[in-house]
Amino acid sequence: MHKVETLTYPIETLKSFSSRVFQYFGVDPSDADLAAEVLAAADLRDIESHGVARLHTYFDMLTLGRINPKPEIKIVRETASTAVVDGGNGLGLVVGPKANRIAMEKALSCGSGWVSVCNTNHFGIAGYYVLQALKHDLIGWAMTNSTKLVAPLWGGERRLGTNPIAIAFPGLEEEPIVVDMATTAAAYGKVEMARRKGDPLPEGWAIDAGGQPTTDPEKMVQGGALLPLGSTRERGGHKGYCLATMVDVLCCVLSGANWGPFAPPFALRQEMPERSVGKGIGHFFGALRIDGFIDPDEFKRQIDDYVRTMRATKPAPGTDGPLVPGDPEAAAEKIRAVHGIPLILPVVEELRDISRKTDIPFD
Repeated sequence: MHKVETLTYPIETLKSFSSRVFQYFGVDPSDADLAAEVLAAADLRDIESHGVARLHTYFDMLTLGRINPKPEIKIVRETASTAVVDGGNGLGLVVGPKANRIAMEKALSCGSGWVSVCNTNHFGIAGYYVLQALKHDLIGWAMTNSTKLVAPLWGGERRLGTNPIAIAFPGLEEEPIVVDMATTAAAYGKVEMARRKGDPLPEGWAIDAGGQPTTDPEKMVQGGALLPLGSTRERGGHKGYCLATMVDVLCCVLSGANWGPFAPPFALRQEMPERSVGKGIGHFFGALRIDGFIDPDEFKRQIDDYVRTMRATKPAPGTDGPLVPGDPEAAAEKIRAVHGIPLILPVVEELRDISRKTDIPFD
């Protein structure tokens, strides 16, 4: 593994810079702050691939006019508990939180809320949205499709996005259970980070343009593909493929967004799809009121018991024992909120490049 120089920045510095970059393109200041908050959540939770490491991609897309900085975000179809939202081709970092808010409002009103979104863009980490639901005693769901990067099981080319899924359950005294995962063996952002660092990929993550397994991130990027969660049939790759399919249907077929290989690219080097079957990419948000099922405190006590039971499991040899979903991210957030966000030098150089092009100070 290559050692790459890192520099550390306070989270408020990164949030302020991100917000000012979005405002540079005419994004409303409050929306720019919201977008910066979503990016910061990823950096705080050590999901480095989805924080400010993504900012240059948003910068590129806004520069080329591929994302609308002033979208009209509107409900185009709804019932008491459901809605379809057209994001106006806005920043997913703005469309996502606003659509998630609609789902939460509906849940608080009638017990559950479900919102499918079209005509939107990359929305950051799915975990951000479910953590917002916890603040209202709601169980939150979030998922999104994305640019084609993934081969279906037994496929030799890209047909699906990484299609992440998140869900969160609050505890009373313990940290919440937060499931936040791609439906691939690894998120594409981790391939990007390995590429920047000059590190190989673990076996089972990717194939090259010829459909052969590869550990070279460059070969995956240049015409290869990621593999579904599980990678091979013997290791459960069919399960990751099925989950990705579910996300495509809920996010895109329900809302009228582009599914599968027709999702528009988020990064400039990614190829344009051969045709469009809808508008933009899609998200799906859900919220459930806990008191519609059980007393909230009783639910949280049971979650506490569940968490403690899992942590008390006898460790497997050579390990410290099981973690609970969300543990690594919660631990990272406590440290990074105080000590700052370490950024590898290639990411810092990208932020400096934005600074030079916009005259927004950085460093």
